[in-house]
Amino acid sequence: MESLRKGSHSVQQLHVHIVWGTKYRYKVLQGDIQLRCRDLIRQSCDVLDVQILKGVVSKDHIHLHLSYPAKLSVSDLVKRLKGRSAKMLLQEFTELRRRYYGGHLWGIGYGAWSTGNITDEMIQAYLEHHKDDPNSDQDFILE
Repeated sequence: MESLRKGSHSVQQLHVHIVWGTKYRYKVLQGDIQLRCRDLIRQSCDVLDVQILKGVVSKDHIHLHLSYPAKLSVSDLVKRLKGRSAKMLLQEFTELRRRYYGGHLWGIGYGAWSTGNITDEMIQAYLEHHKDDPNSDQDFILE
């Protein structure tokens, strides 16, 4: 099994694929800006106890495949990654400040898809197995 995150009373393995882009999809993530953006995302993930499984900083968007702790919601994770990286990049690169004079480097919104190694069919088979278990008189079907 892959590395599981363990707490005092829980075990979890949460993976998510997140994508967000620059405002107006301007291709500004190039050269030093691209490298600095990568470093800022790595730093933020380290602080948040988030593991980057795969990631790409393209010219106009970010793709990340992350393993994250249960204490973080996906929306909070994205908010922190986008917020800190935008703030630092706009402070450090004057050409970004001129292009994004309102202080908004990233476009509104993001895409997020859960990923993992358990399929819908596996969950259905597990639930069907419990439904047909003769030793279980306490199971109730929720449908």
